[in-house]
Amino acid sequence: MSSRFITRAAVLAFGFSTALVTTALAQEKVLRIGMTAADIPRTHGQPDQGFEGNRFTGIPMYDGLTNWDLSSAEKASVVIPGLATEWAVDASDKTKWVFKLRPGVKFQDGSAFDAAAVVWNVDKVLNKEAAQFAPDQIGVTVSRMPTLKAAKVVDPLTVELTTSEPDAFLPINLTNLYMASPTHWAAKLAAVPASVADAAERSKQAWAAFSADPSGTGPFKGVRLVPRERFEMVANKAYWDQKRAPKVDRVVLLPLPEANARTAALLSGQVDWIEAPAPDAVPQIKQRGFSIYTNAQPHVWPWQLSFAEGSVWLDKKVRHAANLCINRDELKTLLGGLMEVPKGTVPPGHPWWGNPKFEIKYDLDAAKKLMTEAGFSAAKPAKVKVLTSASGSGQMQPLPMNEFMQQALKDCYFDVALEVGEWNAVFTNWREGAKHANARGANATNVTYAAMDPFFAMVRFVSTKTFPPVSNNWGYFGNDEFDKLIADARTSFDGTARDAALAKLHARIVEEAPFVWVAHDVGPRAMSAKVRGVVQPKSWFIDLAPMSME
Repeated sequence: MSSRFITRAAVLAFGFSTALVTTALAQEKVLRIGMTAADIPRTHGQPDQGFEGNRFTGIPMYDGLTNWDLSSAEKASVVIPGLATEWAVDASDKTKWVFKLRPGVKFQDGSAFDAAAVVWNVDKVLNKEAAQFAPDQIGVTVSRMPTLKAAKVVDPLTVELTTSEPDAFLPINLTNLYMASPTHWAAKLAAVPASVADAAERSKQAWAAFSADPSGTGPFKGVRLVPRERFEMVANKAYWDQKRAPKVDRVVLLPLPEANARTAALLSGQVDWIEAPAPDAVPQIKQRGFSIYTNAQPHVWPWQLSFAEGSVWLDKKVRHAANLCINRDELKTLLGGLMEVPKGTVPPGHPWWGNPKFEIKYDLDAAKKLMTEAGFSAAKPAKVKVLTSASGSGQMQPLPMNEFMQQALKDCYFDVALEVGEWNAVFTNWREGAKHANARGANATNVTYAAMDPFFAMVRFVSTKTFPPVSNNWGYFGNDEFDKLIADARTSFDGTARDAALAKLHARIVEEAPFVWVAHDVGPRAMSAKVRGVVQPKSWFIDLAPMSME
């Protein structure tokens, strides 16, 4: 749909109530956001919908022991103290970490945050005997910190965390474990009718009630949830970090998975901010006085390849050929410049770059030669089936981009079929793996990923310990060499040594090519000029708290 056709008819097709801002809301400073997700990410403290969930229902309402610093557009985001003020690994037993907690922090229900609350939140995903155990929270938590094993109270403001093996990445991974209020949850559990006798069902109902009325320690508090339609948060005026004291009264999240519908909603004034605007509408958006924010991000748009028996990708020549067959500069033009051209998971010059011997670039002749050597031709193409989504967190413009890939790879003797699923189902299959029925016979999956930390960028995709359903090694890639490289990095508690080990790992990943690296995201966001204080960090995340409405 061309931008010139984004008209009143498109707005009406959007099907959105014209009475979005009621008289009461009009008196408030309200920030309305059109998300790419098709549903509201879970609000109970462990969001789904990929990292879009962390961005919109995680970071605003909750804190981890560690948080990401999202305050700069120029410097790379790093991990900073959150609900923990400091931490250290035990010098004699590097499977044990001690975290000192921030004093005086309150949950939004008024109860105190302390070491017992940390243990409770670890148990919600690790301890099947715990009353609050939540099976539906495991996938988006344990897969992101698979070595976390247990937690125990040392004193009210000190907690000890234990890992299954030495793991220098743990403080980074803990940015994904959000602290929900045990006291507030217990009240929801007590309100479950006595007629519900089954403990697991009682817990499930308590979490459902908690989702509708959540309580974390973050700068915003959830107040209204309408699944698949809207979620509203209001400012937490008692937030512990005054540097992040919210400047708007209310945030309204609206799921708008279709790019043209999002764009129409922005242009019509029904929302103030949209993620991933339709690329061909960018000139119109700018002409109408809206701002487009972009920044190179550690966020990869790939095909992740299957190494299951019979997969065409088992041949490294085929993997290299696919990486050489894509004219990424042409794709960048198609996307209106809203991408970066990748050379790997991290760019040259990054501490983890490692100077791989295989160069990701466009070389059609070399790609064809490799495919011929692998036994393929125009008459006998390599059959590829890619599982993707029509929208979703970080997926950029998945259908046009995959259709571009489909046509580009045809020149190199690939026959590409696209299997389009709902985003959350595709994301769930990312943990289920290529061998699962929900992969629908695909031998590649298109799920974008953040590359801000070692585990997320590399480890979870190439370790034999992260095969499904443990984490996101969807394609079952891994061997002793990669496990050794990972162990070297994981047991390096000195930053310089860890970077050197990670550089070796990255170089080998690029050389073995378990991915087709297609694009690096720049996180395009289109916003009304009324939205002020926007910092677009070098991160997949963004902080709503410092933003204001004119």
